[in-house]
Amino acid sequence: MRSTGVRIVTRPTERTVPTRGLYRRGVQPLPPWTAVVLAGGRAARLGGRPKPQLEVGGRTMLESVLAAAAGATARIVVGPPQPVPDGVLVVREQPPGGGPVAALRAGLTPVETDVVAVLAADLPFLTPAVLGLLLGRLQRDGVLVVDDSGHDQLLLGVWRTAALRRVLTGPAGPTSMRRLLAPLSVDRVQPAAEEGRPPPWIDCDTPADLARARAAVAPTGATPPAAGSTSGPPPAGPPPGGSPTAVRFQEPGQRPQHGPGR
Repeated sequence: MRSTGVRIVTRPTERTVPTRGLYRRGVQPLPPWTAVVLAGGRAARLGGRPKPQLEVGGRTMLESVLAAAAGATARIVVGPPQPVPDGVLVVREQPPGGGPVAALRAGLTPVETDVVAVLAADLPFLTPAVLGLLLGRLQRDGVLVVDDSGHDQLLLGVWRTAALRRVLTGPAGPTSMRRLLAPLSVDRVQPAAEEGRPPPWIDCDTPADLARARAAVAPTGATPPAAGSTSGPPPAGPPPGGSPTAVRFQEPGQRPQHGPGR
């Protein structure tokens, strides 16, 4: 066949050149987001000890949640002053111990992103993948996790910041999170548990919950610590997300000060 001298160039497409990650057609990058972790409460059923500081698998439950949210633009802990990694802001609800709605109101005050993850501090099996799934599914006012019984996990979800602020503009009297969030348009997702790991929605409200969580991650043949103990098995290395020694506390009305790198 005689050449015409014309070189034909085929434009690469998704069919001819495989692409991955954010470059694939129709896949959008995740929006900037803030993690608000509710870490107050008296933990009366756990002997009154600060529940976020109890250890599961060699690190505190609060460390585990903050590590899962390491991809956030900012991380905010609502509760009494307590050890947190560098760059994490700690604020206090008013009145202290006023419940999750008061904590949510305080936690949203310094938020500067349009999207916010609202998380309990006692989720030792939360992972970045679960938060990424929720962020990717956000279409309406919010999206939250449901457990294997179909129950909403109100403190494991991602929300439009403006939607939460809208429902918080009502009377400041006592109310529940369920009632507060009822007017919002919410989608639900049940993430799959990783193999050999408890589901990410497992929390630790009672000594029995804590004992089961510790047993799930105890080395083979080891005896997990009693539920009344504050610590679990010794950590294999430094906790993810930085050294949990800095306490950055913001009084109500104080200008937010985010730590290094945030």
